[in-house]
Amino acid sequence: MNRKIARQGSLLCIILFIWGQAIVIGQEREGIIKYTPEFKFKDGIYLNFEQVKQNNPISKAKLLSSIDYNDREFFRKLFENDRIYFYDGIGVRQEIEKKSIWGYSRNGILYIQVQGEFNRITFVGSICHFVADITTEDNRYYGSPYGYYNPYSPYSSSYYYSPYYSPYYNPYYSPYGRRSTRTELRQFIIDWETGRVMDFDVDNTKLLLMRDPELHEEFARLSRRQKKNLLFVYIRKFDEKYPLYVPVE
Repeated sequence: MNRKIARQGSLLCIILFIWGQAIVIGQEREGIIKYTPEFKFKDGIYLNFEQVKQNNPISKAKLLSSIDYNDREFFRKLFENDRIYFYDGIGVRQEIEKKSIWGYSRNGILYIQVQGEFNRITFVGSICHFVADITTEDNRYYGSPYGYYNPYSPYSSSYYYSPYYSPYYNPYYSPYGRRSTRTELRQFIIDWETGRVMDFDVDNTKLLLMRDPELHEEFARLSRRQKKNLLFVYIRKFDEKYPLYVPVE
């Protein structure tokens, strides 16, 4: 009988301990929920990534604009201006250059700014993923055996900064040069812990996976080709193992 009572007492202690731990965890998570695709971020502009992590943007009501807040194109029209005006937390009027803004949220969906354009973050987690059009410049020089710009070529502007340079010659003009731009769609990832934006490639994925020795070792054992093909799979594995929690207040 005494043994039975002792076992019942031990079981009761275990139940009380688990219940107590659940209360503590619940208190720790108060105001924070696990992110799911159904979660909606607060609408407004995010000046920096810290505001994104806190889910605390500058709301439409604090933005100084003549645009109707209910206009579906509100943010597109807002960012037609180079400077944005708003009231801060204590009601003081502030201004910021558009290029300095991290991004915004519309209908609960995050958009990040890259090269002056805003791109939807298609996958949110401890490691996020998105795509963006990136424009690069290409200076190509013709008549040169090097094909591209070469500082030692007589077709380069630096060539004319020499004792033989003539003050009547424009060093920035060359009939052999042409500047062109190229736009390509590229993939990026965001480390939610630091806010760092990186190219979505093998090296950067491997770097982030180092936080989990098991996943990192598993990924490292793959061939180079397998790594390229399974990049997104391992991002998903990491996010499932380390779910994202976001503030709701």
